[in-house]
Amino acid sequence: MGQILKFPLQASKFGYKRVKQRGPTAENPNQLHLFAQPTAQILSFASALSRFEQALLLDERGDAQAPELYRKAIEESDCVADSYCNLGIIESKRGNIAKAFDCFTHSLKENPRHFEAHYNLGNMYFDVDDFRLAQVHYELAAELDPAFPNVHFNLALVQAINNDLGAAIRTLTRYQQLVPADEGRNVEELLENLRKSLLAARNPRSTPV
Repeated sequence: MGQILKFPLQASKFGYKRVKQRGPTAENPNQLHLFAQPTAQILSFASALSRFEQALLLDERGDAQAPELYRKAIEESDCVADSYCNLGIIESKRGNIAKAFDCFTHSLKENPRHFEAHYNLGNMYFDVDDFRLAQVHYELAAELDPAFPNVHFNLALVQAINNDLGAAIRTLTRYQQLVPADEGRNVEELLENLRKSLLAARNPRSTPV
């Protein structure tokens, strides 16, 4: 048996990823000042948005009405997969694990290639210590959006936990390539631990007593 891998303190997984509105109707960052305007102006602005966009607007502000609007979006067939996905994040933060799983799986029923749903399901399985299924969903997410660095970091963690050390090293190296240099340096300790563990697994007699 190889030595137990020691994770540095900063090697905790990245959290959930909310779906943002896609396409030309996405919210303009330069319009964020509208949220600080009187309520009547906010309501006027929100009325021009789709049901999903209204829910997202409230969700990003931490408004408790967001889940109800996501449910209405689902009923109205507006961005159903995205609505289920974001609703799943809310349920998971509330500690409603079964409801969160249900939301993410419904998202994938609507769109089997839904990146955020796969990534968030990976996080859910990670949190309940089902690292095999966490790895499956992280791998699918990484195929769907290979440029998203967080999925590579989380995937490397579960690969290491699942004792696939060579893959973990390759995946974590990919993460380093995708993030700024200063962020990449933060995982050097973890990479070094992975290399030492892999070496010990391949040459058990060389491990110090």
